[in-house]
Amino acid sequence: MGKNSKKDLFLILVAVLMTLLPTASGWAVRDISLSKGQSVYVPVYSHIYTGPKSIKIDLTGILSVRNTDPGNPITIVAADYYDSEGNLIRHFLTKPVQLKAMASTRYIIELTEKKGGSGANFIVRWTSKKEVNAPLIESVMISNRFSFVSQGQVIRE
Repeated sequence: MGKNSKKDLFLILVAVLMTLLPTASGWAVRDISLSKGQSVYVPVYSHIYTGPKSIKIDLTGILSVRNTDPGNPITIVAADYYDSEGNLIRHFLTKPVQLKAMASTRYIIELTEKKGGSGANFIVRWTSKKEVNAPLIESVMISNRFSFVSQGQVIRE
């Protein structure tokens, strides 16, 4: 590796770290959010585009719901999957599901499912009998080349 390419690699690494540091420190400083229930919007992509010709890459999507409260259960009331146009594709739950303290569950959008599109999403509704730590709700998208994560956003308390 030549002198210039090592310098370029170093500069790229510094740029990436500078980008990540504010995000990482934001995670560490976040206030604890207590709630008795929320509706959470979670982006999930059934495909993305890459390259100059916008080549479509199909993805497997995993909705992950993690109860972060160390002492109390939560109940997942709904996990509804919508396409890019806002049309309901599927109700993942037929009845509420209770998650014990510190437990997690997941719902999978198979690689072969093509209906969601690049703007697909979940609406997850959860409740609790008492105020608890809000769960961590995110989606993980996976292909044979890479993976990435999208965090949910509370849309209703």
